[in-house]
Amino acid sequence: MNDRQNSRRRFLQTTSAAAATAVAAPYFFSDAPAYSQDAKTTSKQDRKIIGCIGVGDRWNAVGPQALNFGDCVAVCDVDSNMTDKAKARVSEIQSKAGRNLDVAVFEDYQKLLERKDIEVVTIVTPDHWHSKIAIEAMKAGKDVYCEKPLTLTIDEGKQIVKVLKETGRVFQVGTQQRSEMGERFLTAVAICHAGLIGDIKKVQCAIGGAPSSPELPKADIPSGLNFEKWLGQAPLVDYVSAPSGGKYPHSRVHYEFRWWYEYSGGKMTDWGAHHVDIAQWAMKLDNTGPMTVEGTAKHPVPFKDGWPTVSNRYNAATEFNVKCMFPGDVELTIRSDTENGITIEGTKGTIFVSRGALRDVVGNAVAGLKKDNPLPEGFLTKLYKGKKYGNHMANFFDCIGTREQPISDVYTHHRAMSTCHLANIAIRVDRKIKWNAETEQIEGDEVANSFIKREARKGYEVTA
Repeated sequence: MNDRQNSRRRFLQTTSAAAATAVAAPYFFSDAPAYSQDAKTTSKQDRKIIGCIGVGDRWNAVGPQALNFGDCVAVCDVDSNMTDKAKARVSEIQSKAGRNLDVAVFEDYQKLLERKDIEVVTIVTPDHWHSKIAIEAMKAGKDVYCEKPLTLTIDEGKQIVKVLKETGRVFQVGTQQRSEMGERFLTAVAICHAGLIGDIKKVQCAIGGAPSSPELPKADIPSGLNFEKWLGQAPLVDYVSAPSGGKYPHSRVHYEFRWWYEYSGGKMTDWGAHHVDIAQWAMKLDNTGPMTVEGTAKHPVPFKDGWPTVSNRYNAATEFNVKCMFPGDVELTIRSDTENGITIEGTKGTIFVSRGALRDVVGNAVAGLKKDNPLPEGFLTKLYKGKKYGNHMANFFDCIGTREQPISDVYTHHRAMSTCHLANIAIRVDRKIKWNAETEQIEGDEVANSFIKREARKGYEVTA
């Protein structure tokens, strides 16, 4: 079994365990109503008109959830194979619900954004396209649900924050751990905020490693894929591909884009977007950033000045161990080994949380919730911004009605992603970097600081 298959198997084992255990919700505290996982809006007056941009595999989870709250009138992807399937699925779902709507198909997302009837867009594209589409969607007056990680660079996050403030749109990032997973993560954050493990001193995020690939030969572009437009802001390169024995061949596109720094941040951002987000929330440091970042990593190809020197193999780090020091001498470690999950160490105890578990490591903060040391009444609801919890998409559409920012807001996500991006920068340049969270600049290192933004290919610039 190759690296990619192993990685995929571990992912499926983790998510399957989460799905199996989420039903029981053993850490549910009924201080407010919670949404069921199939929550939906049935009133025609409340339903929004939706356009779906990016309709590959991940959309099959996001899109149908959005259809519980609105009606889709357009799908868009640069791969016509994907739009054909998505249109058929949307039509089937809406027809069964008695809503027979025409579903338009676009290759160019800008054509979809021009439609005045569309109020909400879902963005489920490869990471390197998220920021440009999200910014243009907000400027076009659409509310946005965008999959994580929201950005490829720190500068993109700054631009999205700027446009969000200017437009006042509602924006939910697809970090579902803030809402779902049997409330384990929400409860873990509540334990920390309630002081049940004392002052937090160390947090460890174990997020797993990434696969490598053999040398990938130049190949014919698959029928139906507009590869030039798929590349977008990224450099124009040959399409490469080789059999892998898995669901997808080794290539640059579809699921495999994650392992190229040109389009993603590897596992550091793919899973870091989840666990680092929860960690900084628990630490009450989700509106700031680390002071220093340093670490070690193994890359599958040689690097020079932070750039891969081989162009036809995956280049994102396969192994890593990064230390981020935050204000108050709080240490956050992001690593590829050990059990996937978050370990939070405080002066009174230590807890571990993952998609399949919430348990005490030291002390009885978790065990005490059911007997001698429960959370204060209403604590979870207050932590969840006063709203019902349990369904990420429902929270988004609730907030569209109230014009509030959802639980996975752009501001805190930008800060969590900045930590992940800084971790990648540190391991790419292979040295300790100093970060100023107020100016959002790396200090005293021009080479490292140059990675805060990227040069976009002409015609694909990201402009706030």
